[in-house]
Amino acid sequence: MPRPLTNLDLDLVRTFVTIASVGNFTRAAETLRRQQSTISLQVQRLEDALGQKLINRTPRSVRLTSEGEMFLGHARRLLDLNDEVVARVNEPHMQGVVRLGTPEDFATRHLPSVLARFAQAYPAVALEVTCDLTLNLLDRFRKGAFDVALIKRERISDAGGIRVWREPLVWVRADRDFWASEGQLPLVVSPAPCVYRKRATEALDRARRPWRIAYTCGSLAGSLAAVKAGLGMTVLPKDMVPPDLHIIDGKPLPDLKDTEIALLQRERLSLPAGRLRDHIIGSLG
Repeated sequence: MPRPLTNLDLDLVRTFVTIASVGNFTRAAETLRRQQSTISLQVQRLEDALGQKLINRTPRSVRLTSEGEMFLGHARRLLDLNDEVVARVNEPHMQGVVRLGTPEDFATRHLPSVLARFAQAYPAVALEVTCDLTLNLLDRFRKGAFDVALIKRERISDAGGIRVWREPLVWVRADRDFWASEGQLPLVVSPAPCVYRKRATEALDRARRPWRIAYTCGSLAGSLAAVKAGLGMTVLPKDMVPPDLHIIDGKPLPDLKDTEIALLQRERLSLPAGRLRDHIIGSLG
């Protein structure tokens, strides 16, 4: 007799994806407006349904198992399809404008597919996307310029928000081979204030490695062009490094650790803005 098929509860799937995105059961409970005990029970129910351990949880950390990592991509696709179908049936005429602020490099690499899926689900909602440096985004967000903002932040930060992305920062240069020298290291950076610029110079200072600002540009495309021309090296999230540039991750240069992207939202969101917030949280992680 064939084994009966398992029908996944999408409410449990959404809880799992939210935990993976924010990296914490407490923040997931706050995001989903549920008790933490309910969140824990939902994870257990999902693991029982799949017959696999998805999350390893300690008092200090939450990590996906190998099965959890594999399931995460499928889980996001399930939620994307579910949300698009529900939106088309229940909210076919939802209209409005949502103002989103985001760093340019993150918008260039990671947001296009996320926003494209949102636009497919809500074709009558207009998106106004502004790219800027994080501290400028923060200032404008506090003045009411955005409904939702994505910002770069340090892992220990008072900037607040829900973490939606984390990946390692790496040194990037045009040449494959890096020759350590006693001279000043030329850097290609964004104008101050910039989280990556600050991370790079502080890491070099701690390592007592001389450096100088060789090229400053507020555009990601302009910075990459300068690196490719050999004007200096820069710092980028590992997944954003173009294939024609080369990564130096570790010695002889100091470790840069991870970068985080957090989502900020206005206290009172319109329905379209709330849908975009939930879509971004569910799509990234």
